[in-house]
Amino acid sequence: MALHVPKAPGFAQMLKDGAKHYSGLEEAVFRNIQACKELAQTTRTAYGPNGMNKMVINHLEKLFVTSDAATILRELEVQHPAAKMIVMASHMQEQEVGDGTNFVLVFAGALLELAEELLRMGLSVSEVIEGYEMACKKALEILPDLVCTSAKNLHDLTEATAMIRTAVMSKQYGNEDFLADLIAHACVSIFPESGNFNVDNVRVCKILGSGLNASSVLHGMVFKKETEGDITSVKDAKLAVFSCPFDCMVTETKGTVLIKNAEELMSFSKGEEDLMEVQVKAIADAGANVVVTGGKVADMALHYANKYQLMVVRLNSKWDLRRLCKTVGAVALPRMTVPTPEEMGHCDSVCLTEVGDTQVVVFKHEKEDGAISTLVIRGSTDNLMDDIERAIDDGVNTFKVLVRDKRLCPGAGATEIELAKQIMSYGESCPGLEQYAIKKFAEAFEAVPRALAENSGVKGNELISKLYAVHHEGNKNVGFDIEGEGPAMKDMLEAGVLDPYLVKHWGIKLATNAAITVLRVDQIIMAKPAGGPKTPKQQGHWDKDGWDEEPDKFDAHH
Repeated sequence: MALHVPKAPGFAQMLKDGAKHYSGLEEAVFRNIQACKELAQTTRTAYGPNGMNKMVINHLEKLFVTSDAATILRELEVQHPAAKMIVMASHMQEQEVGDGTNFVLVFAGALLELAEELLRMGLSVSEVIEGYEMACKKALEILPDLVCTSAKNLHDLTEATAMIRTAVMSKQYGNEDFLADLIAHACVSIFPESGNFNVDNVRVCKILGSGLNASSVLHGMVFKKETEGDITSVKDAKLAVFSCPFDCMVTETKGTVLIKNAEELMSFSKGEEDLMEVQVKAIADAGANVVVTGGKVADMALHYANKYQLMVVRLNSKWDLRRLCKTVGAVALPRMTVPTPEEMGHCDSVCLTEVGDTQVVVFKHEKEDGAISTLVIRGSTDNLMDDIERAIDDGVNTFKVLVRDKRLCPGAGATEIELAKQIMSYGESCPGLEQYAIKKFAEAFEAVPRALAENSGVKGNELISKLYAVHHEGNKNVGFDIEGEGPAMKDMLEAGVLDPYLVKHWGIKLATNAAITVLRVDQIIMAKPAGGPKTPKQQGHWDKDGWDEEPDKFDAHH
């Protein structure tokens, strides 16, 4: 009989071997808060226009150099369960409004840090949570009063540019005017009168070389592909789009052909050629002069396409095919049939051009309310272009948020200080113990202007006291002036540094929810991870001093 090994008494007794558990304030709550603080510390330095970049190498060894919190978190693969909650909150922010992910992190981190102080002072977790919830509700009530302006007409280029500028600034400081202008062009050109705006309709095509200032906007699509045939440009193009290979039909059933003599052999392959020619000719006769295919192009088919002056473009990705169909109003045909006039798309010109040394096919569509516009980004390195793409993503999302809700709040910490001031005085008026938590909630808002200041090399405390002083005089829109010397301030409405109202609204909501969820946890129980033990990597022989012998062969001698 196997010897029965007694387990440690207590909680571990009823769990399988290898399960870990942490409980109580010390072990669970403070530990979780610690993890979330670390996470917020990481991204806090990347907040704002003067934020530092992070270099992240993900598990596939792809290198990211960016100050975009959403990207950093996506690639970091956070393991800690509590920190994961904060990451989820910022992902929700990314999906909901597309910008302000870093705000969620900085704010939730600050809330947890201050909650730790309260808990160490002896408040119970439930009191802290109650206070935070009251304060959050109050903050969302105050927020609409802080709206300083709203977008009048988003079809107006200059106005759209002004709105997008702030979002772009926090990612690409220094290029914001140029980029905001580009993004505004792209967004306004596809923003229909009906007013539903789809983010997917602004495409980004990154092409190495030249500088950022050589970037441009095109109505229509740009693909980094070469054409297959000889014809490289077509004006007033009619497109036949196939989602199958451009090749002769292969029968479903298997069949054996018995060939008795040479003539039959000749006519057999000739029949195939004639069939191909008939098909291609029929497509050309239907009026199409550009064929776009999702599969490979047979040599035979290509030969006839050239003969009948058809331009052939091959797109490997299904998404690109669908988007192209949307742009030109075509239907993707699943087999090689002759397209009807309804199924054919139309665009002004299809041409092969060279941008830098990259061949691109441009489907130009000059309809002003074209369904899709493409930003062609030029840059010296891939990492730089990836980062610009993220800035564009934020800009386009800002435009979308403004379509949903046109209100804007002052940026650069002005909104946060005003909220902090008002919630602080609200906390004073509360009788119970939750007033401490409410005041701490107000204090947490200071983390935002403080992060902006510290990243710009300005003393945070000095700036915050100055901001409070100005806000007590009733200047709601004054925030931190990044370009000024030292802790300078200016009116954000005049400076044009504005944040969409929804970004703040959701940011406060999600950050508070995440912080409260983390605080509610008082015990962590981790089961033993599934799967057997990890196989150790093959180590060299312990006695091996860099000989050229393989370690396993070495062992075989003994």
